[in-house]
Amino acid sequence: MMRIYTIHLPPRYGPLDADPVIVKEGFNWAAAIFTVPWALWHRMWLVATGLLAAGAAIGAGVAFLGLGPESRAAMTLGYAVLVGFHANDWRRRALLRRDFEDAGIVAAPRADAALRRFGDLKSMEGGAYRPLATPDGGP
Repeated sequence: MMRIYTIHLPPRYGPLDADPVIVKEGFNWAAAIFTVPWALWHRMWLVATGLLAAGAAIGAGVAFLGLGPESRAAMTLGYAVLVGFHANDWRRRALLRRDFEDAGIVAAPRADAALRRFGDLKSMEGGAYRPLATPDGGP
């Protein structure tokens, strides 16, 4: 099954050994289940703060209204679904704010194949991107 990925190249003035970041298009299960830890893992401090505040507001609203456990579960599930659908877009924006270059969109079955395909496409275009060497020294 082919998936869509966006490739983000590190800033030119950053470390020379920085890796490109590959972000999948679509629903993000990790973000839906582990909202705040997911955002912190990806160094998205403002997003993590917003998610924490939104979760607290939903919890306070449910408690204030005196809703039952079914309503609480529905609100929590709805919140998780919204986070899951928007998480990768938030990650792309965070990368752009950190001066990563939005280098392109690639269709591939896995993230590593997407990076390989991106490198192949850039080399066919005569681009300067070169895939990182593997630990054994090969291409």
